[in-house]
Amino acid sequence: MYFDSGSGSVGRSVSQWSVYDGHRDRIPRAAALRAVCSCGWRGPEHRLDWALIGDRSPVEAGDGQADACERDWDGHIASVEAVAVVVPESVTVLLERLEEEIDRLTRTSPVAGVRAARRLEVVAQRVGYWAARGTRTDLTTVQAAAALGLDESGTRRLLSRLGCWSLDG
Repeated sequence: MYFDSGSGSVGRSVSQWSVYDGHRDRIPRAAALRAVCSCGWRGPEHRLDWALIGDRSPVEAGDGQADACERDWDGHIASVEAVAVVVPESVTVLLERLEEEIDRLTRTSPVAGVRAARRLEVVAQRVGYWAARGTRTDLTTVQAAAALGLDESGTRRLLSRLGCWSLDG
């Protein structure tokens, strides 16, 4: 849903389903909830019964459908993880620890957290460059997409961003 602020061309965009409760001007009611993924996967619809929801908070009343979407999502992620290339546990543990440390730092000094996140971006770009170029040489887009757990379009965008080449070329 797009909310026009009334001044200028920039407004807020919201996709949180509970906004679609039909109570605000020109906002329709959500008919169903569905988990979706950036890889292109879309879970099944879980219909919302607005007669049963009534005046209750949509977030509270739609809890069962939201839980079903979360189960669908968990199943999707498990199937993606089963076929995606395995990242060694030592790297996974280091990345999880780094995330925890940056979160902890951000609680005490948000600007230091931003600086740490920026350094992480620089490191990711540096190590991702040769990884992306090697992947482009070694695998087709379809193979790379399966190994990365992405769709082909997302794979092309990721590899071109990390490998510093144009999608047009």
